[in-house]
Amino acid sequence: MNNKKSLHSICRWTFNAGQGGFVPDDIRPKWSTDKFDTVDMIKLVKDKIYPKVPDNVELGIEMHYDFEFNEKTAPEIADALVDSKIYLAMVTPGAHKHYAYGGIASLDPVERKSAEEFGERTVSLTYGPLRKAWHSDSSKWPTVVIWNGSFGYDIASIGIFQMYQNLKESMAKLCKFEEKLGGEMYFAFEPKPNEGHPALLIPTVSSALVFWNKVEEEFNVSRNKKGVNKEFGHTEMIGLDHILDTVEEIDNNALVHMHLNSQGYNDGIILGGPGKYDIDHGTRVNGMNIAIARLIQDAGYNRWKGHDMQARPYDNEEQGIDRVIRSILSWEACAKAAAEIDKKKLLDYLIARETAKAEDNIREALINAQNYFNEMYRGYKY
Repeated sequence: MNNKKSLHSICRWTFNAGQGGFVPDDIRPKWSTDKFDTVDMIKLVKDKIYPKVPDNVELGIEMHYDFEFNEKTAPEIADALVDSKIYLAMVTPGAHKHYAYGGIASLDPVERKSAEEFGERTVSLTYGPLRKAWHSDSSKWPTVVIWNGSFGYDIASIGIFQMYQNLKESMAKLCKFEEKLGGEMYFAFEPKPNEGHPALLIPTVSSALVFWNKVEEEFNVSRNKKGVNKEFGHTEMIGLDHILDTVEEIDNNALVHMHLNSQGYNDGIILGGPGKYDIDHGTRVNGMNIAIARLIQDAGYNRWKGHDMQARPYDNEEQGIDRVIRSILSWEACAKAAAEIDKKKLLDYLIARETAKAEDNIREALINAQNYFNEMYRGYKY
């Protein structure tokens, strides 16, 4: 059994009754908001998911302020996390629920000020009643993820430049606010090309890296503990390469959090990918994930790997839980196969232009990963 801890964080928002619209909004009635809160979700993870993952896996929770935790519920949530031996891995301001005109990037000064205060309350609660649920290891303390669903626009205008300036200034303000509270948390910007608006500020990992460099340069905010929450599916949505994303993050010391979901198009089974909407499948066993797993192993990354995923529109509660277990085990299988790759041999093939042999080498790792998944899933299945 692998004794090195592997950190996986599970998202509160995965556990919903249904999405509505063109799909049922009540297919998982036990998870409706009037029956199932964040404390219930933590207890479910403890009882239904923790026993089904390998012993080396530690679990954390990710949640939005103010509809998944708030001033009233935070103390009880912290107690539930401690009692369950589950950690607070990530918080994020659920600003997209309240601010539709740009949030902290808004050209409306009233909205912008309110959104700034919303982010500060998120951070304050994390240092306050939720502090007891942080990991004992400071290198695994939680991340504040800033998702850019609010930071968008639908008019091509010169106003976009001022929105970008506002975003830098407001983020610098939030970082300095957190620094006064202790400077112990990590900050990650989550890129996305669209959704919320047809166009968004910070659409790619490269955009996020440039953004942090400018915040440091213009506002004297340290880059320490600042980086990117790379969401694999967001990169896939616009046909970019999340392996290169990972290389850029490592090269810029910006690997602080990640979301392991998938649009699914790269495994030849699940439809999705460039030009499609945000599908949020769980982790897949595929060659790209094996490559990323090896890259972060070689870089020494051992922070949280989040599963920002949704149960499928036709899943009941039991199937939704099973999706999360499968996602965790899929990554662990990819990581195990990645660790066994003979790096020198693979590079020798590529140096010698023997690319077919390199493909064989990678395909063997993929087969191994699927076999490892099968072993773990059958061993831990209910």
